[in-house]
Amino acid sequence: MTHTQNGDWEIHAIRYAVNPTRTRGQNFILEASPAEPLTLDFYSWVLMRGDEVIVVDTGMDPAKAEHHGHTMLVNPVDALRSLGVDPEAVTTVILTHAHYDHTGHLNAFPNAQFHMQAEEMAFITGPFMARPWFRRAYEVDEILTLVELLHAGRLTLHGREETIADGVTVHWVGGHTAGQEIITVATSRGTVVLASDALHYYEEYERGVPFAIVVSSADMIAAHDTIRRLAASDDHVVPAHDPRVAELYPPSRPDLAGQVMRLDLPPALSLTPSSTPAAPGKGWAA
Repeated sequence: MTHTQNGDWEIHAIRYAVNPTRTRGQNFILEASPAEPLTLDFYSWVLMRGDEVIVVDTGMDPAKAEHHGHTMLVNPVDALRSLGVDPEAVTTVILTHAHYDHTGHLNAFPNAQFHMQAEEMAFITGPFMARPWFRRAYEVDEILTLVELLHAGRLTLHGREETIADGVTVHWVGGHTAGQEIITVATSRGTVVLASDALHYYEEYERGVPFAIVVSSADMIAAHDTIRRLAASDDHVVPAHDPRVAELYPPSRPDLAGQVMRLDLPPALSLTPSSTPAAPGKGWAA
């Protein structure tokens, strides 16, 4: 695969799992149509520039996917290999937060330095983990692996804003988790924001509403403004779980259609909504 050789990054989105039984009531608070289906897709990402590779989140362990009712489409590590990326050669992995669908393959990258918000580590090793509501999307073995990586000098806990590489910066937004971060990536079409779980669906951003799994709904809504400020336009914003991503972006290769998409290329349709949140409509019970 030919990669860009200038200062711009390619972004490949790996669609590795799906939950077609998910409902709107599981995804949104104060939902007017709670039984209506709303499929949840699962993504991890890889950034490429010349010989440089940065993995963003490691995806979900298949056994945990089954336990939580999700259907694996491909092992994300195998998907990396299909892109020509050897996991053992990866030296940089960004963890946008520590939920189980983002940290399921930490041990697949034995030579990588991991990067995560210090606030996320403080939260997942702190008193809130004694409460089922806050720990329900974390897995104990994966938290223990993060602690082991920290003690081995392989986990860098950074502050609220950090440059990981030229053209790749992470920004704390909180909301979904205490240490949720988003990533800005310089591409040939402008600055793309990988919103990770700061946005599960475009709908959150368009309507100005929070996702149901949340530590702070205030921080989650405030993150929308941060995302808008950092992205080149709303067409440069990519959520982490929306099936529309696979519909809007071209495949990285024809044989990877529906599985791996190029986010550094423009979407098929403009997604730019109003610059202000939309008025309450279907799905929002005022």
